[in-house]
Amino acid sequence: MPFTTTEFPGVLIYEPRVFNDDRGYFFESYNKNTFSTGEVPMKFVQDNQARSTYGVIRGLHFQQNPHAQTKLIRALSGSILDVVVDLRKGSPMYGKVFSIELSAENKLQLLVPKGFAHGYSVLTETAEVLYKCDAFYHKESEGGLLYNDPPLAIDWRIPADKALVAAKDLILQGVETVETNFIF
Repeated sequence: MPFTTTEFPGVLIYEPRVFNDDRGYFFESYNKNTFSTGEVPMKFVQDNQARSTYGVIRGLHFQQNPHAQTKLIRALSGSILDVVVDLRKGSPMYGKVFSIELSAENKLQLLVPKGFAHGYSVLTETAEVLYKCDAFYHKESEGGLLYNDPPLAIDWRIPADKALVAAKDLILQGVETVETNFIF
């Protein structure tokens, strides 16, 4: 099975089967049947792509129900540290952090279910990230967590003086005060 479970219920690592030869490589980055077999049936409706430079930290973002999104994230080029925080009330992992390095080289993807804040930092000179979403962007439902919230203690693997963070992400709430409507 191409899916690896994590200690966070619903968060899966997808490792596609890669076919290499002297011409390069080929793999299916998404196949509906494979994902249905992996007990993650969903219908993706929107793809987002971003290019960023070293030190950029995007996130931690989420959308409230009923516009919450499941995301399938991968790095098309470069390398990122992908980070999620469980915000589902009643979850055994509530308020805990999971991170994984996703890169063009390792071709790993992270499936993040609804109810998680998501963000990433760029570890290489540049990185391009693509993520599939099962719900459309809905500005009025967006929320987030402060990327450097002390209780989360996230090591973004970027020196503080090199971090590039959007102004809107600098004023987000911490995990102890954020309000969400996610239930485990």
